[in-house]
Amino acid sequence: MSPATLAAAFPAFLMPDPERTNLPAHTPAMQDTADAGASDEESVRLMLLVRDGDTRAFERLVELHQGAVIGTVYRMLNNLDDAHDIAQQVFIRVWRSAPRYEVTAKFTTWLYTITRNLVFNETRRRSRRREVSIEQENEDDPPKHFADHSIPGADENLAKAEFHDALDKAIAALPEKQRLAVILRGRQDLPYEEICTILKMSLPAVKSLLFRARNDLRKNLARFLGEEDAV
Repeated sequence: MSPATLAAAFPAFLMPDPERTNLPAHTPAMQDTADAGASDEESVRLMLLVRDGDTRAFERLVELHQGAVIGTVYRMLNNLDDAHDIAQQVFIRVWRSAPRYEVTAKFTTWLYTITRNLVFNETRRRSRRREVSIEQENEDDPPKHFADHSIPGADENLAKAEFHDALDKAIAALPEKQRLAVILRGRQDLPYEEICTILKMSLPAVKSLLFRARNDLRKNLARFLGEEDAV
């Protein structure tokens, strides 16, 4: 299948066409991990079929992994539209790389390495252009909802929402490698060894990276964790 034919076919099955709103990273609707049926053996089997030009196998591969890829990119870039765009580029690269695919590592390692490259390219492009995302409220923003303290549990729900919002911002403020390591370990539950391969770092370096990231997160979230005096 040529790139032009692939591009024409992608909208039909690559991504669902959800309403693109500013979806919070902690909302249950955001799929954090690959589909439960996406065992590595199954993904490799499908990828070998894709290598032979099987478009149905490619469609199934996308279905299994697109949620995890979109979720990971969203947490790196904090923009759902960009997450969909980058995820589509990830799977285009998967297709174009298929003829050269060899089973040398776990499929998810290979997939997240592609994702890492595209995400880091995007964050560096933003840095070069010095584009800073500033949250502003304007007439197009959805109305803010304030807690009704007369409703049982309202204060607790508000506290949880504030914590998740603070956590998202704290993760977004981490350097890109720390941020990706935290997401891959905490959200995708990848083993350290796989993260090492994706980030091209040694095991001690990854553990050190995560240690620094967790320390920074604890400092930024101290008021929620009751650790103000310890920081």
